[in-house]
Amino acid sequence: MSVLRTFTLTVMGTTDLHGNLFNWDYYRNREFDDFAHNDVGLAKISTLVRSVRAEVGRHHTLLLDAGDTIQGTPLAYYYAKVEPITRAHVHPMAAAMNAIGYTAAALGNHEFNYGLDVLRMFERQLDFPLLGANAVDVATGQPAFPPYVVKTLWRTGGPPLRVGILGLTNPGIAVWDKAHVEGVLTFPGLVEQALHWVPELRGQSDLVIVAAHSGADLSSSLGDQVPFPENCAELVAETVPGIDAILVGHAHVEIAQRFVTNKVTGRPVLLTEPLYWGKRLSVLEFDLRFNGGWELTGSRSSVLSSATAEEDPRIVRLLRHDHEKVVHYVNGRIGTCRGAMSAQRSRFEDTPALCLINHVQALEVKKSTSLPVLSLCAPFNRNAAIPAGEVSIRDVAGLYIFDNTLVGVRLTGAQLRDFLEESARYFVQVSSPGPFTPDEVSADVPDYNFDIAYGLDAPLTYDVDIARPVGSRITGLSYGGVPVAGDQEFAVAVNNYRQAGGGDFPHVATAPVLHNQHQEIRQLLIDWVRAAGVLDPADFVRSDWRLVADGVPVEISPIE
Repeated sequence: MSVLRTFTLTVMGTTDLHGNLFNWDYYRNREFDDFAHNDVGLAKISTLVRSVRAEVGRHHTLLLDAGDTIQGTPLAYYYAKVEPITRAHVHPMAAAMNAIGYTAAALGNHEFNYGLDVLRMFERQLDFPLLGANAVDVATGQPAFPPYVVKTLWRTGGPPLRVGILGLTNPGIAVWDKAHVEGVLTFPGLVEQALHWVPELRGQSDLVIVAAHSGADLSSSLGDQVPFPENCAELVAETVPGIDAILVGHAHVEIAQRFVTNKVTGRPVLLTEPLYWGKRLSVLEFDLRFNGGWELTGSRSSVLSSATAEEDPRIVRLLRHDHEKVVHYVNGRIGTCRGAMSAQRSRFEDTPALCLINHVQALEVKKSTSLPVLSLCAPFNRNAAIPAGEVSIRDVAGLYIFDNTLVGVRLTGAQLRDFLEESARYFVQVSSPGPFTPDEVSADVPDYNFDIAYGLDAPLTYDVDIARPVGSRITGLSYGGVPVAGDQEFAVAVNNYRQAGGGDFPHVATAPVLHNQHQEIRQLLIDWVRAAGVLDPADFVRSDWRLVADGVPVEISPIE
């Protein structure tokens, strides 16, 4: 009579770490905190991982990541641009992940932001594979990164357990990082590539887990720019037979546990997403029994909060010096300001903080054209503020938290209007001017997809009338006090994300390019403030645009 052997495998997962090593806010120069009192960073994740391993036994565990690791904080920027990683200097995120003992990680779209050379250097520094089944080499038609890895666990109390891990990244990379990947890599859809690779992986594995840098719920900001959805992890689970679980990334949401029924096999597939920045650690548990082969009898998942853990002193000792270099860099003084400039209300009214960004962008594009120059930028960071008095790099960098470069394109007045109508989708439709709370007027649109326009040599003025339906909200569009004609031409400063099609705004991706010198907008701002020496908010008080309802200014209550 044979004895049935059982084994429980614990798989831990992170995603969207975005360069968060310690529980530190480099822009505010203090420990990180948010409205929910979350903590962030790999040092805290390390403590949680060690606790789980101590509880269940390290040989019962694997540790995965679902992408977006090397971009997102001044630390990530510093070791890509200011003091780039080399063979001799390991990226702090790589050093931390190696020390913690990751099993594998999927590529995120932000892995490509600094170009393929930085990405390949980071990959070489890892002690574990960086997976990307749908990052395909144009020349060979084969994955440019390992599509999967099979890990064998020997100490099961029975036969070895083989766990297949497939990595899938986001097809939007072809749009968002076009400058780095065009003609080099292509990014087929997650479902299509999973259908190709999972059967091969299933043949080698007892359990199949996917690390997917794609949100669970079906949605996309890509429009018809690529024929594949941006977020489709749940669709992968439903469509592709043979998957037991998916570690989800990209969407920056928390999914403690979700089961999706595969439409081919009728079997449940477990999904989990551990928020972002290391705020959570997903813990997946798989109950297996051996009956001529390993069979999955049950699975479940939960998330642990980093706020419950102290930073692992091993990680602190290992990487304190790298962290302190960045703190010193971002606190470098570059000028003074005669009054505070906050971006807090930039979503609802014209503010000097956003005018400063647009002004610097427009000045740079003006060097390449004789057309009247406009500029577009979004309120990326609600917490950004340049203080009165001394101004540091971190104060200015906080206004522009993304690693975008500047592009100038030619748009007509009609095209500009269409663009601004798309931007105005940021707001819900209302029937009165309020008063409203900020949440009452904001639609489900990211802040980075609400662009605000500015005229350099003359004001560009307009109202966003949110009593009107989407598509007919821009009223009173004028340049220098004269209504903008449909055929009037402008040079328009935008970032490379928008010019490549990010957000699926009309016209801008196909517009003639007038300026593209691959200048980082954040560095342009820092250099301009350093050269100016003294900032005066009065120089950037413009009142170019208004939020109205039936022509009456909308009242938004103070933001707490």
